[in-house]
This record gives sequence, C-alpha cells and structure tokens, in this order.
Amino acid sequence: MKIKSGDKIKVLKGKDAGKEGIVKETLPKENRVIVEGINVYKKHQKSRGDKDPGGIISITRPLRVENLKIICPKCGKPTRIGYDKKETGQKYRYCKKCKEVLTK
Repeated sequence: MKIKSGDKIKVLKGKDAGKEGIVKETLPKENRVIVEGINVYKKHQKSRGDKDPGGIISITRPLRVENLKIICPKCGKPTRIGYDKKETGQKYRYCKKCKEVLTK
C-alpha cells in the first residue's frame, strides 16, 4: 500500500469528496485507511452501566485507498506515488509530478 500513516491526503469520491486530512491508521489487508475528521458517522449506543453511558457517539469509518490521493508536501498538489532505489539500496517514495522524495 502506497499510503502510510501521517500522510496528507485528498478524498476523490464519496460524501467527503474534495476534503483533505491526515491518515491516522492504515488497514493494509482490507486496502483501507482511517483519516481524521473524514467519513464520520453517528451511532446510537445503549447504556452499559455506570462506566459506559449511552447516547449518540461519532465514529470514523475507513475509506478505500483507491478513492484517495496523496498531497505532495513540496508542490501541494494531489499526486501519484512512485518507488525507486538509491545507490545505497534503500527504497523510497517520490512524487510523480515534482520528483520530490517523500519522507517516511
């Protein structure tokens, strides 16, 4: 999966199309990511004693990776990601538009 936690992304499809956020968690087996403040749903929860009161809670649901694009920190545009190797043999990610190496 080319998207890592901490990456800034833009949503391309769905109810939150056009919004930007930071990836909080990745779920590689499901090919999904959880983004802070995006794809938030309300859930009515029943009270479960004194420790867990009932009410309406907000839940962030995961988004499919194919509906997202990474925003390059240098050029600030949504872009695709490429992989390459340095002379030292280390693999790194880079922006396909400006060829800038992405951190992490």
